[in-house]
Amino acid sequence: METMRERFTAVTSRLLAEDPRLAVVLADISADAFRPAAARFPDRVINVGIREQLLISVAGGLALTGIRPIAHTFASFLVERPFEQIKLDLTHQAAQAGAVLVSGAASYDYSDNGRTHQSPGDVALLGTLPGWTVHVPGHPDEAERHIRAAARGDGLVYVRLSTEANTVPLDGEPGRLTMLRSGRRGTVLAVGPLADAVVDATLGFDVTVLYASTIRPLDAATLRDSLAGPGCGAGRAVPGRDLGAGGHGRAARSPAPGPRARCRPPRAAPVRHAGRASGRARARRPVAAGRDRLVPAGLRARHPRDSGAQ
Repeated sequence: METMRERFTAVTSRLLAEDPRLAVVLADISADAFRPAAARFPDRVINVGIREQLLISVAGGLALTGIRPIAHTFASFLVERPFEQIKLDLTHQAAQAGAVLVSGAASYDYSDNGRTHQSPGDVALLGTLPGWTVHVPGHPDEAERHIRAAARGDGLVYVRLSTEANTVPLDGEPGRLTMLRSGRRGTVLAVGPLADAVVDATLGFDVTVLYASTIRPLDAATLRDSLAGPGCGAGRAVPGRDLGAGGHGRAARSPAPGPRARCRPPRAAPVRHAGRASGRARARRPVAAGRDRLVPAGLRARHPRDSGAQ
């Protein structure tokens, strides 16, 4: 499968040709992939070298001139290292103009490169600043949709790309949580590339599984609906990896509530998959008897793990 980062460079190179308002600002990372675009648009593909603070400041200056900048490097160099410039040059000075940050190697993707390349706190840091929209796509198709929307939009947007991906795109209506499974005893929120793992981990459990590729602003209404009803157990959400809620790449199970109680299923829009999952088959846990009757017919098999596709 094409990686999210490969999709980003290909799509953004095309967007530069379509929209003269766009510019790409790099700090060496992905410079080779943007070389053809730089040859065509030398004034709008800017490589500042390994100067990440300057990367953000240049993006802020371009934004103030009416350019829509897309700044890109690894997450640890894009958010954690130049955080003061993000706070001042983008959030304070250029908030009305807006900018797009697109990272690569989120969280511990490049953990073998040492602590300098690990970025478990990027989303939590941006959560301390006002006005940021944060996307954590779980598939290259989702990444492309978020990048295209951010490029043609305005405001401050962060798109967090990972080397990991789900087998198929799962997001439905933009900005809304998508229901992958309906249950009665709790709700688990899966974010970005952890959705497949969360679906596997909750097989056989009577829980609702919701999926998000946009976590700020969060679709709180759909999440609230999934928890409505007396006696419903509220499962702890596992937001992707290390997004400020204690996750470290592992799916947490929902704690079982006390007495059984029927919960109203979430009113999330069903999602249509662009394709079927492929790859080697995974072992499946036995599913609790009667689970299917908990799921409305129109919302069954919303994830390949449930449909039997491999």
